[in-house]
Amino acid sequence: MLLSLPRTRLMKIQSEEWLRQAKHCFQTANNAFHPLQPTPSYPIIDTLGGAGLASNLAADGQYFAIFDDGHHKQLPRLTSGPFQYKTYAYENFKKSAPYAEGTGHAMKSAVIAPSMLYLLYPLNGNLERYSREQFVKDLVNECEKDIRGCFEAGAKRLSVDFTEGRLPSKKDSRNPWTGADLLEMFVDLNNKVLDRFSAEEQTSGSIGALVVIVTLFTLARYHIRHYYRRFCHKYWEIGESIRRDANGVKQVVFIAVTNPLNPKIETADEVAADILEASKYIAKDQLGVTDDCGLSPFSIYVKPKHASPEVARYIAMQKIKARVDGARMASEKLGV
Repeated sequence: MLLSLPRTRLMKIQSEEWLRQAKHCFQTANNAFHPLQPTPSYPIIDTLGGAGLASNLAADGQYFAIFDDGHHKQLPRLTSGPFQYKTYAYENFKKSAPYAEGTGHAMKSAVIAPSMLYLLYPLNGNLERYSREQFVKDLVNECEKDIRGCFEAGAKRLSVDFTEGRLPSKKDSRNPWTGADLLEMFVDLNNKVLDRFSAEEQTSGSIGALVVIVTLFTLARYHIRHYYRRFCHKYWEIGESIRRDANGVKQVVFIAVTNPLNPKIETADEVAADILEASKYIAKDQLGVTDDCGLSPFSIYVKPKHASPEVARYIAMQKIKARVDGARMASEKLGV
């Protein structure tokens, strides 16, 4: 049976849940954490905020991904122009920031990559009276606006999640865009946004640190400060590819040390060992750690191996704690 819920009541419940999850984040000892905002930061899924899709989006779009563990994510479909965010990440950041006051923890934010939003436009052909070229221009403008807005709102660091960077190689017949050779276009599109920020802005400039999460095979062409490699133990490949000067920006690799698809919780010792192994091939000042993508982003994404969303969320927090503790152990051994 479906139940109706007033928007004010929904927002109150979401705020209470935010506080509960924030408390778990604080317990991991992270000195900066993602704003677990009352409403999501992605501009295309404001349904959780009670507002629904934008009027020019339909719910029957392409699948963003069909993952190996059985869960999948479907995107809306753009039906007409112009393309514009319905909700900006910085709007939700402003709602979240007061909850962190007095905790001693910095706030970071994340924005959706333009390459993912590109998939809102139909794979083949052009929309009537709204060309693909105009869509791309509008998309780049909106992405830049979102990033600058987050820093202006006080975000200590901001990441652009390029999860889709590893998906074109899958060539999944169930998901046609993965066989359309879009990787080069994705890289070029994301660079259109990044090129609007100076090297200073991408590192430690006045607006904060801009982090781009990206897979190894795009590293040589990507103008970024940080990139991320999904469970690769061939660290020598990264060591050979990473650049100390990428258009004025020193690249730093964040290696993934936890596996979100496996409910087994890594130990701090395991994490530390992985970091120490990577440090044999990657300069210490260009090495960091992160969790692999997909810990437990939304309760509606069923993770078959994790029993329930609540269990998946608990496991995610324990994995984060193991990553933080393991990184501390490795840092002490490496003298950094």
